[in-house]
Amino acid sequence: MAVTFFAALSRMKYIDRWALMRASRRENLSEHAAEVAILAHALCEIGNVRYGKQLNADRAAVIGLFHDASEIITGDMPTPVKYGSEALRKAYHAAEERATESLLARLPKELEAVYAPLLGVVTAAEAGGAEELYLWRLVKAADKLSAYIKCLEEESAGNTEFRTAKRSIEAELKRLAGELPELREFMESCLPPYGNTLDELSVEGGWNENDNMD
Repeated sequence: MAVTFFAALSRMKYIDRWALMRASRRENLSEHAAEVAILAHALCEIGNVRYGKQLNADRAAVIGLFHDASEIITGDMPTPVKYGSEALRKAYHAAEERATESLLARLPKELEAVYAPLLGVVTAAEAGGAEELYLWRLVKAADKLSAYIKCLEEESAGNTEFRTAKRSIEAELKRLAGELPELREFMESCLPPYGNTLDELSVEGGWNENDNMD
């Protein structure tokens, strides 16, 4: 029997995000997943290096790659629709669960247990307790960061279409930053250069060794 799971995952590049928005450049799900993986890895390493934690950055990156895999089947549901009402939120959550189960069914039984935690079928608490739960929180923060970066890019391109989305996502990130020091650090030190030109990014920079680690 053919294993179709990985062929299905390869279709992430055909799923466009921000379907209701007029964008200067379209972003597909595959691009988004790669960016979330990079950001989640960075948040973990900031936590490890700057705050003395022992977070599994590699695992966070892999979770980031798979975090929206169900959208291969459901498509990217616009946030205003997804959270338009409690009934819609529940209906979409149920659709996500069925889509994830459909993806897992494309794997041999012995591999299902490997990928179920990455797709969120096995809860973070069941998969690894408090540390796994924290990794998922950082991945969700990375997901929000990726969306915010997209808004910054569109703004830099002179597109005002993402203005409202930017305000909403920024407010959520600020709330999360109060709970996740890694996110706060990234927003203060790493986020400002986004949208800069290549020449501007060539200027050397970094954390000040005297920065507080509070």
